[in-house]
Amino acid sequence: MKVYLVGAGPGDPGLLTIKGKKVLESADSILYDHLANDRLLDLAPATAERVYVGKKRSAREFTQEEISQMLVERARRGWTVVRLKGGDPFIFGRGGEEIDTLAAAGIPFEIVPGVTTPLGVAAYTGVPLTHREHTSAVTFVTGHNVEAIDWSKIGAAETIVLFMGLVNFPAIARELIAHGRSTETPAMAVRWATRPDQQTIVGTLGDLSEKLAVMKPPATIVIGEVVALREKFNWYEKLPLFGERIIVTRDRRQAAELADPLEVLGAEVLLVPAIEIREPADPGPLDAAIAQLDSYDWLIFTSVNGVRYFIDRLDRSTVDLRSLKAKICAIGPATRAAVEALHLKVDRMPEEYVAESLVKAFATEDLNWRRILLPRAAVARDLVPMEFQRRGAHVDVVEAYRTVVPEDAADRAREALARKPDWITFTSSSTVTNFVAAAGREALDGVKIASIGPITSETAREHELTVAVEANPHTTAGLIDAILSACATGR
Repeated sequence: MKVYLVGAGPGDPGLLTIKGKKVLESADSILYDHLANDRLLDLAPATAERVYVGKKRSAREFTQEEISQMLVERARRGWTVVRLKGGDPFIFGRGGEEIDTLAAAGIPFEIVPGVTTPLGVAAYTGVPLTHREHTSAVTFVTGHNVEAIDWSKIGAAETIVLFMGLVNFPAIARELIAHGRSTETPAMAVRWATRPDQQTIVGTLGDLSEKLAVMKPPATIVIGEVVALREKFNWYEKLPLFGERIIVTRDRRQAAELADPLEVLGAEVLLVPAIEIREPADPGPLDAAIAQLDSYDWLIFTSVNGVRYFIDRLDRSTVDLRSLKAKICAIGPATRAAVEALHLKVDRMPEEYVAESLVKAFATEDLNWRRILLPRAAVARDLVPMEFQRRGAHVDVVEAYRTVVPEDAADRAREALARKPDWITFTSSSTVTNFVAAAGREALDGVKIASIGPITSETAREHELTVAVEANPHTTAGLIDAILSACATGR
């Protein structure tokens, strides 16, 4: 029984502390705010309760008193409870009020600090809050109640950071100017700092109010000479994919391979898994093949999933890798890496990562009477086994895994498309077919399509979709390069 108040940071999920991650991984219940990134919830066990408790300015799901009591009630069940709060719990996060309630109820608690929003704003806009030549003092102020603050003292501060001051900024600016601050003082407002949809508006104390008409909360405002350094130090908004909103349709457990590099390049990634990888419906044929593993001359893997699920069934069998006498072929560098991670050597890899290239790679190989094991997806092209059989080989094609449509695919697709994405990435024919089935072809009008290879592109065209870019080579790295090239040339 314990309650953890965890600072979720300003928005970028990568800014969560290591301790915060460990606490989330052990949570029984999570009560999270509007400002906490939803991606952090994926760190918790699947069985953990997730409760959205609002805290938006205009709509509160629960009052502060109700939230505090919810923490007490869940802790008394013997649960590990995480209160996930945007920024840091003790910097205008009302953490003190929640701790008061927990202490009065005798509930054990712990505070896990987070990166407070001003630090995120500073880092991701290139505006240092302190600088030897400009300022040595910073003042944090909440902008909720203008009348309650002595602006004669605040106005003299070298750097001012306003929390929750967007709505009241015109009144705040008037107060600061009335107490001697120059109208030419540099000022900026930042919405969703550290996130790929970060919005920054720069002006002066005298004209920023007018410019802010197009900005909505939440936003943080910085006032002071340090704002002028933004032109020199801004790095985040200059990333090559900043401002690009990209849908990733891979299985959620494998999405990071594509999503993480895109985010490093500045893109906003919307995860919409259009496939879910599962065990074979009937593992019997794969188990039978594994039982006679020492009889095969070649073992061919066409995907990382093929390697993963083959090894999973091997681990459950009565044999192990010592029974493997066959040479190994792998399609693509990712599949090769998965094989080599098992301390196995890959004897052959086609130049290109499609079935036709695999056939070509065996063009000079004597396949007569050779036994070949091909563990792959339940639904796949028959070109390779048919060609090898024509040349006299005995080919066992066994289902190592299958793909299904996630139950929430339609809802996730609808939510992502409502945010007007610039791109959608397809890494297999199944992701194309399933996404179109979930969202409809017309929903992709105006969205640029990035395909991982010719077979996937062909499937997209069969659904009357136009492919904007195709990866070459046909890998996730090639897919990212294709998008980068298109964005750089304005295509």
